[in-house]
Amino acid sequence: MDSVDLNVLRSVLEWRRAGQRVMLYSVVQTWGTAPRAPGAMLALREDGVVIGSVSGGCVEDDLIARLHDGRIPADGPPVQLITYGVTREEAARFGLPCGGTLRLTEERVGDPAWVAELLTRCEAHEIVARELNLATGEVVLQSANKTDALVFDGQALRAIYGPRWRLLLIGAGQLSRYVAEMARLLDFEVLICDPRTEFVYGWEEQHGRFVPGMPDEAVLSIQTDERTAIVALTHDPRLDDMALLTALDSKAFYVGALGSRVNSQKRRDNLAQLGLSQQAIERLHGPIGLHIGSHTPAEIALSLLAEIVAIKNGVELKQKRPLQEGV
Repeated sequence: MDSVDLNVLRSVLEWRRAGQRVMLYSVVQTWGTAPRAPGAMLALREDGVVIGSVSGGCVEDDLIARLHDGRIPADGPPVQLITYGVTREEAARFGLPCGGTLRLTEERVGDPAWVAELLTRCEAHEIVARELNLATGEVVLQSANKTDALVFDGQALRAIYGPRWRLLLIGAGQLSRYVAEMARLLDFEVLICDPRTEFVYGWEEQHGRFVPGMPDEAVLSIQTDERTAIVALTHDPRLDDMALLTALDSKAFYVGALGSRVNSQKRRDNLAQLGLSQQAIERLHGPIGLHIGSHTPAEIALSLLAEIVAIKNGVELKQKRPLQEGV
């Protein structure tokens, strides 16, 4: 579940509370090369305003046209199935690549209470399954696991929703500013911890939320989970190692620290002396980032986030390198 789709649901809730009619589209099946994966969502307001995407722009115009040409009758069923790209000609008409085909549910959103509950549970960092009965339009919410996947059997849709991915930065220096800005564009919730008040100046609220306390306290206070990445960027072992001791024993899917190969090895040795297990130490990413020849803070931020996103998306990384050799 992408957090961009949570933004779709936030708009659905706002529109329905304002008394506007809303159709919610979800990708449930794809064949061939499809632009969006199952689970992608789009909401269509009664005046034709849309948010989200189910095809990367291929069929969105036709969904809007359905609203205006009467293909969505006011007294129609609560849920319908729509398929695009059945024939090669239709795939070409809608711009679907390589003859791809996608099937969508077209769902009338009635009482938005389930939307509000789902968003509240996701904001509490729960993973939630939404079960949609295609015959009745009834929605039931249940707890789910991170390994659960979307299931569609033609009668019901079970889609998985989760909280936003989070990035906790230890340190508020120049590099952290570049990382925070790029992470926000990737829709991460950005958190910053830096007890050094000299580095706080110039941070705007929209760039991230400051977590008070020392780094180890910050890691504990945010209730680190499998959708959290933690990166130590102060280059001060008194602060970085304090965070790492806690972070490496947490559920965070990524833990990294700025430094050269030499300094990274020294850090691993120091963490071992402080009592951290070898298994936990092996989780540490350092040097951080993918090898793209990074030199400037912006380039290092780009390589770091490329690595974080790859791991988030389950990509096996084979390209590690001597980045930050002089750091």
